[in-house]
Amino acid sequence: MPRANRRRDDGAPLDLARVTGGIPQRARYAGGEWFVRSVTGAGAQRAYLCPGCQQDISVGVPHVVVWPADGLGGVDNRRHWHTQCWSARERRRPQGSFR
Repeated sequence: MPRANRRRDDGAPLDLARVTGGIPQRARYAGGEWFVRSVTGAGAQRAYLCPGCQQDISVGVPHVVVWPADGLGGVDNRRHWHTQCWSARERRRPQGSFR
């Protein structure tokens, strides 16, 4: 009996944002333009200090990474914020140094 050639299931379609680690969005804050990228819980491999509330962002907690859109600076200019703190940035001042 001949073998049935079944079509192979390719799985779910690729999500561009997931493949690239998230596509940064532009935002205005503190008189400048910033890139903002979401980090999933699985992508959060270290603990960080949120400049919005001065509390720890634990390993495995989804959050956002923010860096200047002017392209100046490097890794040292990135800041990791709780998503809620970043959303509330216009309503309250950051507790620590932001830039």
